[in-house]
Amino acid sequence: MSEFPFAAVVGQEALKTALLLNAINPRIGGVLISGPKGSAKSTLARALAAILPSDGEGQRAPFVTLPLGASEDRLVGSLDLQKVLAEREATFHQGLLAKAHGGVLYVDEVNLLPDTLVDLLLDVAASGTNIVERDGISHSHPARFSLIGTMNPDEGELRPQLLDRFGLCLEQAEGVSIDERIAIVQQREAFDRDPAGTLERVEDAQAALTERIAKAQRLLKEITTDPWVYRTIATRCEAAGVEGLRADVTWHRAAQAHAAWRGVGSVEQQDIDTVEPWVLAHRRTQPPEQHPPSSPPNQTPSNGEGGSSSANNAPSGGSSYPGGEQGQWGAMPPMTQEAISQPAVKLPDSDGFAQRNNRSETAASAGKGEEPGRGRSQVTTSRLDGFATLIANRGQWPWQQLKMRKARAGQTTAHLVLLDTSGSTLGQRLLGQAKGLVESLVTQAYAAREQVAVLGFGNGGVVSILSRRRAPKNARGTLDNAKGGGGTPLREAIIEAKRLILQWQRREPGLKVRTYLITDGRTRETVDDLAPLDDCLVIDTEQSKVKRGQGARIAQQLGALYWPTSFGKPSMAHTVSAHQLGNLS
Repeated sequence: MSEFPFAAVVGQEALKTALLLNAINPRIGGVLISGPKGSAKSTLARALAAILPSDGEGQRAPFVTLPLGASEDRLVGSLDLQKVLAEREATFHQGLLAKAHGGVLYVDEVNLLPDTLVDLLLDVAASGTNIVERDGISHSHPARFSLIGTMNPDEGELRPQLLDRFGLCLEQAEGVSIDERIAIVQQREAFDRDPAGTLERVEDAQAALTERIAKAQRLLKEITTDPWVYRTIATRCEAAGVEGLRADVTWHRAAQAHAAWRGVGSVEQQDIDTVEPWVLAHRRTQPPEQHPPSSPPNQTPSNGEGGSSSANNAPSGGSSYPGGEQGQWGAMPPMTQEAISQPAVKLPDSDGFAQRNNRSETAASAGKGEEPGRGRSQVTTSRLDGFATLIANRGQWPWQQLKMRKARAGQTTAHLVLLDTSGSTLGQRLLGQAKGLVESLVTQAYAAREQVAVLGFGNGGVVSILSRRRAPKNARGTLDNAKGGGGTPLREAIIEAKRLILQWQRREPGLKVRTYLITDGRTRETVDDLAPLDDCLVIDTEQSKVKRGQGARIAQQLGALYWPTSFGKPSMAHTVSAHQLGNLS
């Protein structure tokens, strides 16, 4: 069945241009298309192959799809077992990377692909060569292709380390105009009724695109770049707060490809401006403009939280909570509060950390486990390495020696921190001190080479402060930028945490997730009807002279360990019984 033609796709001009630039210069590093279902992501990706110039032998450019369940051997290539057994010759069987050479390698739902495969194919896409080494045998082949990845952000984000590896990123708008919707449906209906007729009508336009791509590819080597271009790109990358230099390199390549696409001999301002949003969309850490909003959003507290006073009447310090709730603090506009360094957090051991979904478990029931901070168990398994075994026996049967492949030891650990950033945490600088706790957790995770993610809940919603990644060496700047204010959407935060954990563990069945809920408990919301949160520690930051005990109640409702804090002083995590709750009230 014919694919829908590239030239017949209605709208999507930015996406079309980005795909064409990547076809002109695959060293740009691929295009990641993020958008909701039905936004023509897959249609354009598949249509691109039909307009790519043919090779020297007149062969049409291949279009190769990488399935979600593909193994590493299928991607990079594997030992040809038939030749090994029949001819006693160790040769490789082509993988998908070799088959995609000169064409398009398409990865649908790339955010659900194992990270190891994403990392591998991005390396090859950048270098243009696939190098396979297996037990002393090395094989390499050219692998230049246009890499296209599509994803629906509702199904989970791509890890930041891998996101940066994609050269360009386009975020598709969720809505289209009425006229565009009508034109899209009419075009689709025409193609379904008469595919051959549609292809014939756009044949000239398709051929023109192919010729223009070929011309741009030839011109690319002759494109010149004036010194001001380097300075402009460097200045804008610095202003955007990008990490590393990959953005600069990609920006130069994309701007040169755009100049070649236009048929000019040097990079001009419009080339820089056109590709800027695609280069920086997934790398920017600073907003384009730093001007604060004139009327801060989300000033209305969430359900159940007081706050009738205006921001101008809010207290400047202390811990005043009219009516037993947030009061003026909840009505304050979002504001920053710098992290206050805290001593190293001595966490409970791994077995004591897990509550096994038992809400009434007592502290005595928690056993001892691995050393605190260690992120991997010591259990290892092994399995037969067929490749190494065949090489070692040189095709002889029966095998005289077996080679075993060790499986990856232990489990990866991810620390998920839920940080209360509501207005009540601004009093007594609780937010700053809580940020210090998070910084201490991140530092320990960094030392253990573990992963970390931080969600903030306040200002009427849940936002990502630090997306899941290998723990950074220094998180102070990121934490300091998180603002506090508004209400406390506790239930929303717990529900979002459960969704993320389920999503991560479906993708990585061996992943171990530990959750930390850091809150002062100033909320009327209850989580008693929610299922227990496995491996959860509730860190209570309430510092009032008269304790309300809400943090302990939340811990019991979630089946979590409870840890009251006295900032600057160590404390012990423990479970909370109903009797203890009565004493705290």
